[in-house]
Amino acid sequence: MTSLAKQAPVRGATNSLLVSRLRDLALLPAILVLMIVGVLVSPSTFLTPENLINVLQQQTELSLLVLAEALVLIAGRFDLSLESTIGLAPALGLLVATYLGLPGIWTIPICLLVGVLVGLLNGLLVVRGGLNAFIVTLGMLIVLRGGVIGFTGGKSLFNAPPEFFYLGSASWLWMPASIWICAVIFAIGMITLGFFRGGRSLYAVGGNVDAARAAGIRADRVLLGAFVVASFLAALAGLMLAGRLGSVAANQGSGMIFTVFAAAVIGGISLDGGRGTLFGALCGVIVLGLIQNILVLAGVSAQWNQAIYGVIILIALVLARLTSGKSQN
Repeated sequence: MTSLAKQAPVRGATNSLLVSRLRDLALLPAILVLMIVGVLVSPSTFLTPENLINVLQQQTELSLLVLAEALVLIAGRFDLSLESTIGLAPALGLLVATYLGLPGIWTIPICLLVGVLVGLLNGLLVVRGGLNAFIVTLGMLIVLRGGVIGFTGGKSLFNAPPEFFYLGSASWLWMPASIWICAVIFAIGMITLGFFRGGRSLYAVGGNVDAARAAGIRADRVLLGAFVVASFLAALAGLMLAGRLGSVAANQGSGMIFTVFAAAVIGGISLDGGRGTLFGALCGVIVLGLIQNILVLAGVSAQWNQAIYGVIILIALVLARLTSGKSQN
């Protein structure tokens, strides 16, 4: 009896994963249609290697944030503070290393450490403190945003060592290093969630946390790990964004959380937890990147992007409601 109880959540998580993989394929025709529309809008520019690489590079930071949010959503929680972590971590890492007189290479581990600490604090408040994840991370978003403005005095940080900008500005094998980094991280994430017990535990906890505990899964540890890894990825995204732009803006990452949720939702990540794959989330990022690029090539103002993303979220939620047959809380 106990053995059957332990196998049930894992088997259910595996079935959910298979269904999610089939849903992921639904975005491939949409990507193909967008490619055709892009060619029609701008035949001489859209399919050039420079334009396609530019599309991928501009989505690298967003893709890491979407991956981070997807991990937390699959575990059945929210993390809104990722939007502020992408700005706070590089700013604080740079300021601390400069204040202590450390070599430039130290800005990177300090930045990543800030991300880990933010995720750890979020996780402890939610898991150990029993607080609502949505409210905790919303409060953390506000605190961190205010912290960035306070630390920087509301000004952008330009004078940084070359090592600080390396991940966002270097090129490996004729491609921006950030694209390779994102590809490797997504591959690791897909393999971990698809083939390792730790990844399947994430689905089990997000699907039914009580059943997961009954099956012997350390749910609190899984949730805490999801928050820490998510904030670590947000800090890494902050480093790459600073490197690509050549500075750390006081409002870096502001408003990105809406786009993150748009990509995750249209990529099939369930807001109820326990469903969705990283491949689907990546396809969601590519869809948004192509839409943004086509709008630019068509001469549509970037001021319309947020409105368009909002419409996409609503359409994706309605489609998910119709295909799943379940109401969304």
